[in-house]
Amino acid sequence: MLFHTPELGDPERAVIERVDEVREALRYQLTAQRSWVGLLRRVMLARAIRGSNSIEGYNVSLDDAVAAVAGDEPVDAAADAWLAVSAYRDAMTYVVQLADDPHFEYSQALVRSLHYMMLKYDLDKSPGRWRPGPVYVLDEREHEVVYTGPDSMMVPSHMGELTAELRTPGDVPAMIRAAMAHLNLAMIHPFRDGNGRMARCLQTLVLAREGIVAPPFWSIEEYLGVNTDAYYQVLAHVGQGAWHPENDARPWVRFVLTAHYIQAQTLIRRAQEAERRWDAVSSEVSRRGLPERAAPGVFNAAMGFRLRNATYREAAGVSDSVAGRDLKALADAGLLQAVGERRGRSYVASPSVMALEQSIRQPRQPIDDPFVRLPATPGL
Repeated sequence: MLFHTPELGDPERAVIERVDEVREALRYQLTAQRSWVGLLRRVMLARAIRGSNSIEGYNVSLDDAVAAVAGDEPVDAAADAWLAVSAYRDAMTYVVQLADDPHFEYSQALVRSLHYMMLKYDLDKSPGRWRPGPVYVLDEREHEVVYTGPDSMMVPSHMGELTAELRTPGDVPAMIRAAMAHLNLAMIHPFRDGNGRMARCLQTLVLAREGIVAPPFWSIEEYLGVNTDAYYQVLAHVGQGAWHPENDARPWVRFVLTAHYIQAQTLIRRAQEAERRWDAVSSEVSRRGLPERAAPGVFNAAMGFRLRNATYREAAGVSDSVAGRDLKALADAGLLQAVGERRGRSYVASPSVMALEQSIRQPRQPIDDPFVRLPATPGL
């Protein structure tokens, strides 16, 4: 027996409809042939990876999360955090690959494989293997056990039921199916470690398979990383300290729908800003007589990222030597500023590009809670 999907009432269906409307607008905006879409997709994937790992205490800068997605070296991440983020990147990259795989099938082996990818750097945590004994969730601030998972002997059957449920077609909205997969895996706690990351990754996979927009734009992992306390509180409320699949999952469903609504509204704003940023950056690059290929690099710098030779090289599709010349030309033209020396050199936005960025940014207004219709939660 697993946690059952609650019967959806008018409030839940109304929020699902509102999210779908926003996502449809976003899908149209992202599927058009716009040069900035790929750049924004990478940043959103980095935000998801960073958010999910921050919940477990593995904190990296957004610069380093973007570097992980690009396969670059870290800027200043601690060794353990970099290993965790890089491994999670591998799992999420596989999720992206599976999004439109015609031969895809949910299975226990798939869940175990994803878990191996995200914990392969520490074999002492038994990556890819069901836990052999009991598992407890400890509130480190209060130094007390807040959740005890079901008996380890039940893990294979529980996970078999979960994956079978995911394979079974139904009319449950994708957001709800994904939320319940997340909840059930988190409550089964099938692994010795990494259960939270695996539950969030599975949720993103279920959403990605729906195929409405690219997987990085489906994920609510960034939201969960920003709202970790609320995330833990609703799981604790539904779980009540142990394996209680008879409990009402509606509070969890409403929490997830609220997350989707706020994340979707945030993405619309970011997409609108990205389009204005691209237009402004492209105009500046052209006005200063610089090659068109330089625009993606300046676009990234405008968002606050450090630009290194390797990242510019990939974005522009040029050789190492050409990248070096382009970066020097951008600095000479007053669009970038060099930071550091020689091999450690990187580039950041110049004051003129920072001013350009401020001119296209929208005010960060609180986003209404979709269930109470009152300003409640800040945007991301």
